Amino acid sequence: MYQRQLRQSEIRQYHEEGYLIPQIALEKSEIEELKLAVERVLETNSGIRPEQLVSVHIDRLNDEGVRGDRTFFELANHPVILDCVEKLIGPDIILWGSQLFCKPSADGMEVPMHQDGNYWPIRPLAACTAWVAIDESKIENGCMKVVPGSHKESVSFQHSKDQREKLVLNQMVDDDRVDLGKSLPLELDPGSFSLHDVHLVHGSSPNISGKRRAGVAIRYMPATSHFNRELIETGKDSGYLVNFSERPLWLLRGEDKAGNDLEIGHS
Repeated sequence: MYQRQLRQSEIRQYHEEGYLIPQIALEKSEIEELKLAVERVLETNSGIRPEQLVSVHIDRLNDEGVRGDRTFFELANHPVILDCVEKLIGPDIILWGSQLFCKPSADGMEVPMHQDGNYWPIRPLAACTAWVAIDESKIENGCMKVVPGSHKESVSFQHSKDQREKLVLNQMVDDDRVDLGKSLPLELDPGSFSLHDVHLVHGSSPNISGKRRAGVAIRYMPATSHFNRELIETGKDSGYLVNFSERPLWLLRGEDKAGNDLEIGHS
C-alpha cells in the first residue's frame, strides 16, 4: 500500500542522509506510457548513447542534440513527485533539466561516483533530483548507489577526470574525505523513485546483466537560487554535450525569487 505524502520521518532521512526512497509509486498505466516514451526516444536518437540522453523533457530537438518526448515533461509535472520535492526544497520550484539513463543489457555504461553540483551552474547551489525507475533497477543491472551523509555541510569535494572508456560521465570524486566503501545500492521497482540532494556522492556500476535498466532523472531547483548561464561553457567537458546557456527553465510552482530568465530556450 503506497502513501501519497511524505512522512516526517522520511523528510528527516532526506536531510540527514541526503537521499530518500518514498513509499510512493506511479500507476501501472503511467509506467507503460513511460516505457513507450523510452522506445520513441531511443528510436529518434539512435546515434547517441542511451545513457546520455540529456533534456528528454523538451519535446523537440533540443540544444544538446537530443529529441525529447512530452511524456517526460508530464512526468516532471506529476503532482505526486512535485509534492515530495516541495516538502524537501520548498514551495518555489523550477524544472531545469532531465536525463534518460537507459543502460542496455550486457553493455550499460558506468557512472563514476560524483557530486552533481561539481558541474551545475546553480548559485547558491541547491537542487533535488527525482530518479524514476522505468525498468527494474537492481544491483545486477547497475542501480544507483549513494554514500549516505556525504551531502552534509554542503561540501563540494575534489573531483578529477576519469579517462576510462565507456563512462556516462568523466567526472569522479577524488577526495580522501569520502569513504566510497560506505556506498549503498538504491534498488527500485518500475514506477518507484528516489530523491537525492545535489551534494550527495552517487554513481552506478555498469550493466553486465541480461536485463535493460532504464530510468529518468528529473532536475529541480528552488526558485530562490539563480541559474547562472555564464558559469559553465557549452561543450563536452563532462563527457557529453551540455548547453546551459540555452537551457529552458520552467517555473512549476510558486514564484521565481532569484531573477531567473524563464524565456530563454522556449522558442
